[in-house]
Amino acid sequence: MISVIIVDDHPLVLNGFEFILKNTSTIVLRGSFNNAKDAFDFLATEAVDVILMDINMPGMNGIEATEIIKKQCPDTQIIAISNHNEGSIALRMLKAGAMGYLLKNVSTDELIEGIQAVIRGEQVLSKEMNFILTDKKDPIPSVSQREREVLRLMAQGHTTAKISEQMFISPLTVESHRRNLLQKFGVVNSASLIHKATEMKFI
Repeated sequence: MISVIIVDDHPLVLNGFEFILKNTSTIVLRGSFNNAKDAFDFLATEAVDVILMDINMPGMNGIEATEIIKKQCPDTQIIAISNHNEGSIALRMLKAGAMGYLLKNVSTDELIEGIQAVIRGEQVLSKEMNFILTDKKDPIPSVSQREREVLRLMAQGHTTAKISEQMFISPLTVESHRRNLLQKFGVVNSASLIHKATEMKFI
């Protein structure tokens, strides 16, 4: 079972997503919150797999909330749910640590598939947002959770052997992730990778 919470200040949106998730056999809805603070209070004592996060909310917006949650709960995946189809907002949310960006008119199947996909470490975008972002000259790379962890450890100066030891994976797997990251960010060495990843707020 995939545990999920929703953070959104629109009652109709909350009710709609609650109905979908409560009627999905592979998902358990652990809570719904209309602001980031209440979600923080819940996450202080409870762990969840996925958070559906609105962008515009009273007090703290979803981008700021995502940055904080990813630092405190790095294993929790966050999917933005928004009415905004602007590429700049989606990029900011993804750079904050979200693994997905879905518009609120998402279909039931697309929502459920998106939740399942981020659990597998895959990035998820609404079809419309995928078109908007890939149309940009410098689109955000699609980085898996494992690749994010390798990137973070590389930025801390750890060797392949140390990263292998900390992540419980083989050195060959670490090098494979490193090659994939170089390709995704369009750079040729680790220094350039860390520099660009830092600029794009992956680190």
